[in-house]
Amino acid sequence: MSRIGKVPIVIPAGVKVHVADGVVRVNGPKGTLEHQLAAGVAVDVGDGTVQVGRADDSRAARSRHGLTQRLVANMVQGVHTGFAQTLEIVGVGYRAEARGQALVFSLGYSHPILFQLRRGSRHASNARP
Repeated sequence: MSRIGKVPIVIPAGVKVHVADGVVRVNGPKGTLEHQLAAGVAVDVGDGTVQVGRADDSRAARSRHGLTQRLVANMVQGVHTGFAQTLEIVGVGYRAEARGQALVFSLGYSHPILFQLRRGSRHASNARP
């Protein structure tokens, strides 16, 4: 059995997981996500946890077992806390600054590099000097 696939997913407070007609729907404070289940993979919602299982030991079912577990776990995390990316710039003279909805990088080129942020991203709240 897949080591990743058999790990239960803990459902945090405020998150609801619903399985119907081969579709997993996860609702939380940050939105709603859904995923179409592959053939041979089953998802059971229990008392505060989600357990992913498979119908048989075929190669296809084994390969999708751990994948489905991680996809559902990421959906739960996404609707509960969201996702963040951290950028660490290492080197002398390298800088980055936030200007509105863009990041301006000075990375040693003859010109600054402008990177547009997606809507709703938090860019300056976790910045360190």
